[in-house]
This record gives sequence, structure tokens and C-alpha cells, in this order.
Amino acid sequence: VLALSGKIREVGAKIFASNGKEVDFASALESCEEAGGTLATPMNEEENKAILGIVKQYNRYAYLGIKEGETSGQFKYINGTLLNYTKWHRYEPNGKGKEKCVEMYTDGSWNDKKCSLYRLTICEF
Repeated sequence: VLALSGKIREVGAKIFASNGKEVDFASALESCEEAGGTLATPMNEEENKAILGIVKQYNRYAYLGIKEGETSGQFKYINGTLLNYTKWHRYEPNGKGKEKCVEMYTDGSWNDKKCSLYRLTICEF
């Protein structure tokens, strides 16, 4: 269960929250699903800013609910739909199939990264 202690951001119908833990992508996704949500997935600038607020609070990069699909360089939401909003860092994504997960930097931009690294868990509900 997420110990919330003020680590919540509300945007529209979504609530973003973090437990402050840094784990690999699969563990982050699992803990969000166990809590009844999924990994934070920004669908627009407002949601991206809300997630960034939590990233800045912890000063840690965080995984987003986005993964590379079967086609190298084509990223999708974890529910399988194509991205309709992106905020890639300059020259990203550049993993060419080797970096299948997406992290948010502390400036709100995105980078493709290996899924085995430990990043902050931020869930959406």
C-alpha cells in the first residue's frame, strides 16, 4: 500500500502518487497494479507536469507507463496504444531496440532506458 504523505498530484480525472521506492520497471508496474492503478502515463502537458512535480520532490528519475513495441523506435502506452503525446529529450529515443522502457528526467523530458535499472515508482489511479 502506498504511504502517501503528501506525494500526490491530481490532474483532471487522474491521481498520481509515489511510494518513494526505486525498483526495476516490472516491479514498479506490479506495485502500481497491486495498488489498483498502473504506472504514471502522461497523456498531455498538464499530466506530464504533475508527474514532474513528484519527480522533482524526490529528485529521482522515474519510469513512465510507456514501452517500446515490436518495431524498434516505436513506443506505445503499456495498454498497447500508440503515443498521442511525447516529450522526448533532445536526440531521444536512441536505444534502437536495446532500451525498451521510458524514464522521466528531472526536467520533465523523456529518455528511453533499459528496464532493469532502478527508477522511482509513480502510479496513476
